[in-house]
Amino acid sequence: MEMTGNTILITGGGSGIGRGLAEAFHGLGNQVILAGRRKGLLESVTAANPGMQSAMVDVQDPASPRAFARSMVEQYPSLNVLVNNAGIMKPENLREGAEDLSAIEATVATNLIAPLQLTLALLPMLKKQRRATVMTVSSGLAFVPMAQTPTYCATKAAIHSWTQSLRYQLRGSSVEVLEVIPPYVQTELMGAHQTEDPRAMPLRDFIDEVMEILRTQPEAKEICVKRVYPLRYAAEQGKYQEMFERMNGAMSHAE
Repeated sequence: MEMTGNTILITGGGSGIGRGLAEAFHGLGNQVILAGRRKGLLESVTAANPGMQSAMVDVQDPASPRAFARSMVEQYPSLNVLVNNAGIMKPENLREGAEDLSAIEATVATNLIAPLQLTLALLPMLKKQRRATVMTVSSGLAFVPMAQTPTYCATKAAIHSWTQSLRYQLRGSSVEVLEVIPPYVQTELMGAHQTEDPRAMPLRDFIDEVMEILRTQPEAKEICVKRVYPLRYAAEQGKYQEMFERMNGAMSHAE
């Protein structure tokens, strides 16, 4: 991926990893467009980063990603990088069953359906660019799930699988397909307390390492900071069950 001179659309760009990536790319001279559904949050980020743009989109609305893509094509004909970052993560008690499936439906819509729709809607334009990038943001939990958040982990595993297929189908085209695989990071994904959790990787450290990988390892297709290695490579190292039991056992004791 070229590190400057791009027009980059980042979903979920108002906070956390999305904002961190947006500010890092903006600082390198790229045109960055933040997409999200919290207007005040987006405006606060763009105000702090003159020249950055924002656009409202509710990815939980099934019709929204396609309509949003059409508007992006019209407003930003030079758009050549899509970062599918928007995501939600909610705990679920599967032991009790559920009459209200709203949390599950929202998670699948946000984490899986929306990025697929948006990518496919923007792909014809991306393929016309000299060089383009589709970047998905999955999770280390795609490889070793945290049982407390089963739907989140399942959607991230699906995104990982879909990203591999997209990369294969686009081989030989001008569009490269990258996957960022975060560990547990100090964001508000599971609430404000997560931003101070010492067990989580500081957001700035995570962003700095991701940008360094993008800069120095142009052949990398999976952007893995070292802190996510134990999850990402648990199965390859024959440690999957050990990692699964250790992580979920620790979570059970913390409840």
